[in-house]
Order: sequence, then structure tokens, then C-alpha cells
Amino acid sequence: MTLALFDLDNTLLGGDSDHAWGAFLVAQGHVDGARYQRENDRFYADYAAGTLDIRAYCDFVFEVLARTDLETLLSWRRDFMATAIEPMLQAAAFERIEWHRQQGHELVVITATNRFVTEPIVARYGIPHLIATEPERDVQGRFTGRLSGEPCFQAGKIVRLEAWAAANHQTLDEAWFYSDSRNDLPLLQRVAHPVAVDPDPVLAATAAAQGWPVMSFRTPRTSI
Repeated sequence: MTLALFDLDNTLLGGDSDHAWGAFLVAQGHVDGARYQRENDRFYADYAAGTLDIRAYCDFVFEVLARTDLETLLSWRRDFMATAIEPMLQAAAFERIEWHRQQGHELVVITATNRFVTEPIVARYGIPHLIATEPERDVQGRFTGRLSGEPCFQAGKIVRLEAWAAANHQTLDEAWFYSDSRNDLPLLQRVAHPVAVDPDPVLAATAAAQGWPVMSFRTPRTSI
């Protein structure tokens, strides 16, 4: 079956859920505001520049997960979805997802943002499969603060996708991939149908040079 792969942040979403989660924690007083905001912004700038140390970033993000009980985290996440994510949903993204669904394609979100943050967002878009960076859990289900496996970032997305495809009897032949980011160039170059969505300057230049299609999902929001 043909895969339709979507990046999440600044592609399906009109914003970055990972950075927004940090901003939400600051705004709600769940973390040391000044320090956390400074580090959150610094890591996001590194991501935009293509220089992010993904393992250091995971250490930073997962520390909050590790020191907070799951019931509290889930309560925070519900508030986050309602206040921060709902306004980022994009009608054009829903429409493109539906187009692929009508073609009989297998829908997958593949994102560097961790599964705890992204799982309900992907469900909100009605996409059945998620490949994300995985925070480790102990046998009781509590987050340990450590990374589990390969981070789903840059070339790591290919590693994670190929493992997922093998486990799910899928093939990358004729796969589509939608992304906004220079960080996704390895996977964009791997698939048959790369699509730049509201691309950053590096991806925009690459798309122009390679003749890749460019789309925008940043349409005015209607009822979703």
C-alpha cells in the first residue's frame, strides 16, 4: 500500500507543538519560567538552524515527564490540546489527509516531537499511525527521563520509518512525504513524492532546485 507520510509541526499544524508545550508549561507555572523559556527558545532556534542536538533536547524535555505523575501529565495535556493545539489545526491539512484517504493510501505522521505530546494531536487529525521520538517508560508506565531507541529526527526518521515499514509489511515504494523543514531533507530525498509545505528557506531553495511541488496549508480556518 502507498504510504502518505506527514511531518507534524509547521506542516499539518500551523505552529510547533514541541515548542508550544514548553511555552504552555511556563505559562501554567509548571516549570521554572525564566530558565525553561530561555532553554526552550534556544533549542527551537537550533532546530530552525538545522543544528539541534536532539539527545540534549530530549534530556531537557523528558525531565518534566519523569518528575511528574502520569495523571497530572494527562490533565496538563488535555488543557494543552484545548488551548494551544486546537488553534493550530489547519483546514487545508485535513483536506489533504482526506485526499490521500480517498486514494486508499496508508496515513502516517512521522515527527521528531515525542509521542506523549503528539499522540492526541495525530488522533485529532484522524491519522492511525504515528512514528515519533519515544520517551522511555518503566514497568509501571512512568517516564524515566531517558530516550528509548533512535530519535525520530533528520536521518533517524529514515531508520525509524524503515523499521516500522518492515514490522508492518509496508514498502516505501511510491511513498509521499510532506514537510516544512530542512531537517527532513534526508527523508524527502528518500521518497518518490516529496512535497514541501510552507517550507523554511533552505527547504524552499532545495524544492525549487529539485523541482519538488510546494504547497501551503496556511489557509484561513473554517469549521473542523
